Amino acid sequence: MKTYVEIFHSADGEKPSIIFEILTDMGLKPSYGQHDFEYTWKKDVTFIEIIQFLDRLISKLKGTGAILKFSTIS
Repeated sequence: MKTYVEIFHSADGEKPSIIFEILTDMGLKPSYGQHDFEYTWKKDVTFIEIIQFLDRLISKLKGTGAILKFSTIS
């Protein structure tokens, strides 16, 4: 399973390099093309586990001005 993340930056928010550092510290890998980052799960996970991961991600990015779009595929 993979979760893909697209980032929309605010000119009034944190620098993209800071957002990049936060996301990579959480295990996301940069991706070229349609998505900016991807997270590869080590096993199949439940919807609740995905939401809990996204909650942690959002908490880390709070105050940065970043807007995120997520999609997960199995």
